[in-house]
Amino acid sequence: MSDLFKYVPHPHLEHRKATGPPKVASAVAQVHGTGRIGKLNAAIGLKITLVVGTMWAAYIFTLLALVSAPSAFKGDSIVIVAWIAQTFLQLVLLPIIIVGQNIQAAAADSRSQATYDDAVAVLEEAKSIQEHLAAQDAELTRLVATICTPKQA
Repeated sequence: MSDLFKYVPHPHLEHRKATGPPKVASAVAQVHGTGRIGKLNAAIGLKITLVVGTMWAAYIFTLLALVSAPSAFKGDSIVIVAWIAQTFLQLVLLPIIIVGQNIQAAAADSRSQATYDDAVAVLEEAKSIQEHLAAQDAELTRLVATICTPKQA
């Protein structure tokens, strides 16, 4: 390799190779800690989110909210508005919002993985370019040496 340039990989590259792209486990540790209680809290929260964050939960909550609808509609307009706002909307929209957030999170994870894969590919291309440049440097050095060396008669 030429003395013109010495490639020194960034120290972060080895760390990234070892760890790979960020995963849910590292985010859980940041929010709840790495202790047993933190892991238990994260597991319970994740399980509840997985159960409540489904359209089936939304359907069940809708049926549950509709059980109290007849008595709410017997009351005056304030009771009806309160039932819609406090019972129906909160109970039914909660799982639907979680479903939407889960879909958005999955899309974000896919984008994150694609970005990581792209960065790895760009890095490998850059390494290939460095090898190509090193070969060109060697050839140019050889040509300069040939041209500048006086010919013997």
